[in-house]
Amino acid sequence: MTPPAAAGAVSRLERLVGAGAFIGELEKLTAYAVDGLTPSAALQPASAEEVLEIVRFAAEENLAGIPCGARTKLGIGLPPRRYDVALDLSRLDKIVAYDPADLTLSVEPGVLLRNLHLAVGKHSQSLPIGAPFMTRATVGGTIASGLDNPMRQFYGTARDFVLGMEFVTGDGVAGKSGGRVVKNVSGYDIHKLMIGSLGTLAVLTKINFRTFPAAQSMRGFAAHFSSAQDAAACRDAVAASPLRPLTFEIASPSIADLFARNSASRATPDALRENPFSRSEWTLVTSFCGNDAVLDRCEADMRKLAAGAGAAHFDRIADAAGVPELVRLGAVLSLLREFAPIALESSPACTIVKISVLPEHIEHALAAAMHAADDHSQPWAAMARGVGVIYFALLPVALDEKHMHCVAATTNRIHEDCARLGGHSTIPWGPSEWKPALQIWGSVRSDLPMMQKVKSVFDPGGILAPGRFVGGI
Repeated sequence: MTPPAAAGAVSRLERLVGAGAFIGELEKLTAYAVDGLTPSAALQPASAEEVLEIVRFAAEENLAGIPCGARTKLGIGLPPRRYDVALDLSRLDKIVAYDPADLTLSVEPGVLLRNLHLAVGKHSQSLPIGAPFMTRATVGGTIASGLDNPMRQFYGTARDFVLGMEFVTGDGVAGKSGGRVVKNVSGYDIHKLMIGSLGTLAVLTKINFRTFPAAQSMRGFAAHFSSAQDAAACRDAVAASPLRPLTFEIASPSIADLFARNSASRATPDALRENPFSRSEWTLVTSFCGNDAVLDRCEADMRKLAAGAGAAHFDRIADAAGVPELVRLGAVLSLLREFAPIALESSPACTIVKISVLPEHIEHALAAAMHAADDHSQPWAAMARGVGVIYFALLPVALDEKHMHCVAATTNRIHEDCARLGGHSTIPWGPSEWKPALQIWGSVRSDLPMMQKVKSVFDPGGILAPGRFVGGI
């Protein structure tokens, strides 16, 4: 609840932004709740200048706020210590500048990802930014959450193609970093701090991207293995070869059932009646881009490498049930991208652990997570990216104390095993009721003091999403 001293300041916000940009009705504010906490107001600024004015007012009045857009990622992180106002950036939805010849794009944070892809697609270009909840997600929320997607295998993360940003810090100062072109002036890439910070450092008002030529032709392949060990061995063989996959995903057998449920069709409109995932074997899905000669060579090489790693089957994701090959491949990649929301709908207490290790440790990280879940009798499903990122979903059958303790014990062990492998793990999704019992941000980090100093510089009053990030920052 907002303290009485701050309640008056919240009411003055309506005069500051105008009635049309102020939401104060409780029934509407529940849509902005974060882990059970509901703000006293939601504000919908329509310009960067209005954002600056709101943050300055909030800093002066010590009002805690959380930036948001489509609100698909508000469940990530710890519960906020306090939450007075929601800063809804969905009205900042303009493509500010787009120069296809220079491969540069500037957008406001409220632009929907689907609209962004349509805009660059008209110029035969692409932007490898995507995230779970793709049909509803905004650019700002995707950048602030730091979530990746299957295209990370080839293009890297947003840190590799975000050229610059404009933002408002927690003390009400407008700032910018980088620029609008690929070759920027020298200086610190401060904007990279904002990626994955959950809005705890600043409120984003503009983001500059580098775009890429769209792939004119693609092919996808599915190889089936009896074990995660064999699938990981194939990954190692591909990494040592000249092949450069566009995507590279390893799916556990249980994923086939998840992707066959109604939740899959709700999560992505491209869901297929038939998908290449096996209910009894691990499925390795790869895709490549290039002309026909290149793709023929990739297919031949992948077939040999998969066979050498012990693949039981190797198939091209081709036309099926009247669905063209590219459409079917796109649907398969969409399912992999939407693994998290599909899993979340499949269990009343789904808890997803994100494990990050060196690629050569995928096999060991998967084995450790599997043993931890099995030892505590927890159903699970796993998806591993070739770059060393694993999403491991625990699927308890009930949201009760017994299963909470089992999940806490399982995830604690995963954190410990991941740390021994030199990696790091977090829990981006889990029941709000269980968060006090879980290590949401994983094992204690040695760089926490430095992160706290960065927070104090950008948000000295601690008003931006306080408590949600690592160490309660």
